Amino acid sequence: MFIQTESTPNPATLKFLPGMNVLEVGTADFPNSDAAQKSPLATRIFAVDGVTGVFFGIDFITVTKAEAIDWDHVKPAILGAIMEHFQSGAPVMEGEGRGNGGHAEHDGEDAEIVGQIKELLDTRVRPAVAQDGGDITFHGFDRGIVYLHMQGACAGCPSSTLTLKMGIENLLRHYIPEVVEVRPVAV
Repeated sequence: MFIQTESTPNPATLKFLPGMNVLEVGTADFPNSDAAQKSPLATRIFAVDGVTGVFFGIDFITVTKAEAIDWDHVKPAILGAIMEHFQSGAPVMEGEGRGNGGHAEHDGEDAEIVGQIKELLDTRVRPAVAQDGGDITFHGFDRGIVYLHMQGACAGCPSSTLTLKMGIENLLRHYIPEVVEVRPVAV
């Protein structure tokens, strides 16, 4: 098994490409080891000293390390954990084995606007940020303000504020006049 690695815009996060599907659908975010209980793979990666976050996409895994840890020290152990997991035949996720679509539900008078926001996120934003090992999902919409949740390499990335304000906010405002601002949320 050959696992490729790619750097991301977040220096604390690396993207691992195992050459096979990680999830059938959606994404799965594990911002800490407690959240990893439902994933044998995430639990195995969190067992590596210095790992602070794990995120799964369809065909990639992003791993975030503690600031004081050097990639040269932790990367071989992470590669080993990923390889051991896939060779073991254990499931990536317990239960249904799937991630989630990511977007929060929203109904009410703004349902049509929220539908447009989700459509733009799914077609224009999420594929681009997945290339960088992350995901951005809809969290809420209130009086013209769109709340988005940043995951994987996007969470804590130094350039995420610029991406959010200059990229996503401008895109949404261009296509949806009701949008006046975009803000990040921590979940």
